[in-house]
Amino acid sequence: MMLLPSRLLLALVLGLTSVGTFASPLVPRVPHESRSILPRGWAPVRRAESDFILPLRIGLAQSNLESLEEFLLDVADPESPNYGGHWNPAKVAATFRPSSESVDTVRGWLVESGIGAERVRLSPGASWLVANVTVAEAEELLGTEYYVYEHADSGHKQVGCDKAYHLPEHVSKHVELITPTIHFDKKVRRSVEGRSVKSKVGNPGSGPVSPKTTGTIKTIFNQLENCDEQITPICLRALYSFVYDPVATHKNSIGIVEYTPQVYIPSDLDMFFSNFSKSQIGERPDLISIDGGTINISYAIGFGYNGESNLDLQYSMSLVGKNQPVTLYQTGDDVEGASFDTLLDALDGSFCSYEGGDDPVYDPSYPDPFGGYQGSTDCGTVTPAHVISTSYSYDEWELSPAYMMRQCNEYAKLGLMGVTVLYSSGDYGVAGNGGICLDSTGEPAFPGTAFAPSFPGGCPYITSVGATQVNPGAKVTDPESACMQVIYSGGGFSNVFAMPSWQKNAVENYLSKYSPGYPEGTYNTSGSRAYPDLSANGANYVVAVNGEFELVYGTSASSPVTASILSAVNDARLAIGKNPIGFINPTIYSPAFQHAFNDITNGTNPGCSTNGFTAEPGWDPVTGVGTPNFVKLLAAYLLLK
Repeated sequence: MMLLPSRLLLALVLGLTSVGTFASPLVPRVPHESRSILPRGWAPVRRAESDFILPLRIGLAQSNLESLEEFLLDVADPESPNYGGHWNPAKVAATFRPSSESVDTVRGWLVESGIGAERVRLSPGASWLVANVTVAEAEELLGTEYYVYEHADSGHKQVGCDKAYHLPEHVSKHVELITPTIHFDKKVRRSVEGRSVKSKVGNPGSGPVSPKTTGTIKTIFNQLENCDEQITPICLRALYSFVYDPVATHKNSIGIVEYTPQVYIPSDLDMFFSNFSKSQIGERPDLISIDGGTINISYAIGFGYNGESNLDLQYSMSLVGKNQPVTLYQTGDDVEGASFDTLLDALDGSFCSYEGGDDPVYDPSYPDPFGGYQGSTDCGTVTPAHVISTSYSYDEWELSPAYMMRQCNEYAKLGLMGVTVLYSSGDYGVAGNGGICLDSTGEPAFPGTAFAPSFPGGCPYITSVGATQVNPGAKVTDPESACMQVIYSGGGFSNVFAMPSWQKNAVENYLSKYSPGYPEGTYNTSGSRAYPDLSANGANYVVAVNGEFELVYGTSASSPVTASILSAVNDARLAIGKNPIGFINPTIYSPAFQHAFNDITNGTNPGCSTNGFTAEPGWDPVTGVGTPNFVKLLAAYLLLK
């Protein structure tokens, strides 16, 4: 603390004896966020220049978060008298707005520490305080040191602090997180035709969810007797008793999220429709561009760029049919890319920080300083669809707990507003992206022996979707098993989030009867959130990609298929004057809904030199409560208020 002598001298000269008048480094401080090791590929190359300007953003502690689950259950528990009584955005914003005490305490700390009041601004949603500060000021404020870090593969550099940052104890309780600090850009820059591209979750092969292909196929089978070899829409309809003609399409909505540079190819959509849904030839999704999202990217050609979007849209659109529009949330430009927070900014304006970008290392900022999208950040500009499916994810270990918790709470707010949020559970069983496992401290190791859960799969306020398969040689009418072809259904126990009340009985039943008996530390046994919640087929999908058909695998397929089925349930409820189903987890775990799912009792999700977990009767951390039986699921939901 090189500034300590001068600060103390100044305090003595001015006769100051109170930290309320001038912030002293002697005020007791506590660690607020920390990390033990750097993410893979990153290394410090030098100390950051003391006069370098940082866009300091302080996420304020939100009000009433201790009651968040209670509020959500009030509208999502099937036994609640208020089931379906979803909140409007204004009520959500007002309920969770940081208190004036939090705003005043943090602002006062900044001003008392020498940051001029005119430099400190409150975000429009009143959830962030922002100020441009020098590295020297940030180091003194946070009791840390800032370095310039460089990624070995890309050469991308960013500024961050060393291992931890600290806050005065009386300030810490009013702050959720501060950026830029210990967080690192998960998706690093890469060069495309001489341009620097900072694409986040949309990078080909990124995260534990990314569709896999075994290559092109020359012969297409579109008969039910071949569903063990190739999955087409008729197979899914047969598997899940899903035949429905929508009647309330003017009220209903379904959204598919894609992250640039993942883009669909219109001609592939028509190629798919010409084989499997001729009445939809020429049909396109309703594209909503978020922060410069576009499908017109010249270099984005090939399965790595088109496989995900083509899969999601070809199957969601064909399953809901020609009368139900499908909204495409194309998120991020082709330079900065996007993160999950980019989408959440657009769906809920109260989530935004000042002038966009919630974490400058995880989340892109607009206008784009690198020559991409030059408009302002989409902040509360998009009305959420009733069902939203996302086939992308991170590993928990890559993100800070505070970052994940803040985002997870936002999914709960969407649930309060009646939105069903689905995420694919992952394709590597109990392991993380690429089969990464953890050591005893929770850090990635090679080889590691501890399981690596995914995010947002471990967030209790989303619905996590695992994968099943039609077994080789089996009939479409035979029971499916957990997916064990090319990919393994992601599942396990979060290292961050506690177990929610609605799944407690189901999870305890599994662990009491079918505990795998692994050594202590293999997975979190402290009573944490378990996933997935349910499943759908994820193997042998026939997908049109770049003018050819390929066989595709992944929970990337399971999520949009499940979304299509749930969208039909919403249509039926809306048609008779009822509200959409919203957050579904409390219902699907309830005894009244157990019969509405096909229980999966065969297969495992191996990883980390283990067989993972086993699919067993009832809920399991491989396939959740099972796959949907649409007819039974629809009947059960129509009986609810």
